[in-house]
Amino acid sequence: MSNAPGPIRILAVDDHPVLREGIAGLVADQPDLTLVAEASNGREAIERFRLHRPDVTLMDLQMPEMNGLDAMIAIRGEFPKARIVVLTTYTGDVQVVRALKAGAQAYLLKNLLYKELLDTIRAVHAGKKILSPEISSQLAEHAIDDALTRDEITVLRLIAAGCANKEIGARMAVSEECVKSRVRNILAKLDARDRTHAVTIGVKRGIIEL
Repeated sequence: MSNAPGPIRILAVDDHPVLREGIAGLVADQPDLTLVAEASNGREAIERFRLHRPDVTLMDLQMPEMNGLDAMIAIRGEFPKARIVVLTTYTGDVQVVRALKAGAQAYLLKNLLYKELLDTIRAVHAGKKILSPEISSQLAEHAIDDALTRDEITVLRLIAAGCANKEIGARMAVSEECVKSRVRNILAKLDARDRTHAVTIGVKRGIIEL
């Protein structure tokens, strides 16, 4: 009777069927890996995790109904030892930090999927944390930046939605002068030329979503 461990059991979570098919194809050829379940949004991910208890979960961040970040927080809240690899197209440093704080053990860009996924799964299963050089560079670049406050992030979201200062003030129940002050802070902290540039930087870094 063999005591050899079984293959690493994987849950793939992504709202794009083609990407899930790609993962399934990669895993199928590996005797030490097996895909036990798939999910297309965060809610399904939680349900599939409870049902299958995978060794490693591959989690997209931007999905309908419930995003990957909220799903990770829920899964890790219920199963603290869950090992999760984020698969995303986003390199934004704020997004990365949020994912790591939520319990992700690795952050892998989808354009590196076919090159690095299998080794990343094995490394995370072995208890390692993995960040690609590109992601590490993003984190280092903004490590000493002054972060936006919660109110400033709200202002930036409303700017992105096309709101003028007066409307932002009305929505946040503050004066227009207060809004102008927050906008100045946002531009300074993001090193942005103007409001539009600030929104572009905010989206790129994962501070806000459009």
